[in-house]
Amino acid sequence: MKIYTVGGAVRDELLGLPVQDRDYVVVGATPEDMIAAGFRPVGRDFPVFLHPQTHEEYALARTERKSGRGYKGFTIYAAPDVTLEDDLERRDLTINAIAKDESGQLIDPFGGARDLKEGVLRHVSDAFHDDPVRILRVARFTARFGFRIDERTMALMKSMVDTGEADHLVPERVWQEFSRGLGEDRPERMFDALERCDFRPKLLPELQAIPESFSGPLPVRFAVLCWPVPEADLKALCERLKVPNEERDLALLACRCQRLLDAVQPGEILNLFKRADAFRRPGRFALLLQAARLARSDFNGARFGKALAAAAEVDAGEIASRASAPAAISALLDRAREQAIAASLTA
Repeated sequence: MKIYTVGGAVRDELLGLPVQDRDYVVVGATPEDMIAAGFRPVGRDFPVFLHPQTHEEYALARTERKSGRGYKGFTIYAAPDVTLEDDLERRDLTINAIAKDESGQLIDPFGGARDLKEGVLRHVSDAFHDDPVRILRVARFTARFGFRIDERTMALMKSMVDTGEADHLVPERVWQEFSRGLGEDRPERMFDALERCDFRPKLLPELQAIPESFSGPLPVRFAVLCWPVPEADLKALCERLKVPNEERDLALLACRCQRLLDAVQPGEILNLFKRADAFRRPGRFALLLQAARLARSDFNGARFGKALAAAAEVDAGEIASRASAPAAISALLDRAREQAIAASLTA
């Protein structure tokens, strides 16, 4: 039994980046050998085990053979006769197909270290064509590292789109890769890569204009990305990609409140606060304003912060106690809040 560190941990270490997680490949072992050594099996699709002390993942060396469409269309073979090179050859990119043994020696049969130095994203083998998730991974890596995509790799990506292989992506995997790329320093590079391989129109037809830059947390970035998208199309996009609630809700809120963001009169501003549920969810409202500042160069929302704080100070309980009837409370509260907003605008 031999154990090797593989994949992203080796790549990031060579780049001088912090290593978040380490993955290991075990060569020359069976599942029974791993269990006997105290490892706990957790893999459903292929043999993966957790270390008894560190709980890090150790996978048996394996090969994959295409047997159907999409991400799960593979037959897995894991056995003691699978070599380290066999396991590395099934990986997506040369920069992710580097291993390190227990003495620290690099094993790099496909030139990944060279491609790291030259800043190239290059597929390991034509098996790259078999997994459509790899299109998104390559695009995401351009956003993360700023590397160029090898011409032959780009040709393979285009072929996957043209042949329909890319149509069989699982929505959860799409969002996983897409959101990680959107969170990188230069997400626009990801969209450029998807455009160049003709995948953006298929995957994200609702997005006709991509911002030149992004900043802020992921919900804000997604809201800025979707800023020009009509509500019906935005709902369709979120449903298709299985967008999580936080990102979906802020994007939809931005879509519904865009016109109100030009409010200048106290009554209009109060309508914005009510539509955005700003009194109950001031944190989300702050994210909406952040998205607006990034999406619109002419937006100045400084007045909204002071106005919301002033309106929130209005004592609803006191107003309710002096209302002549329960039905009058809402109108009295709105009037008091408008007055507070007006005062904040002139202060």
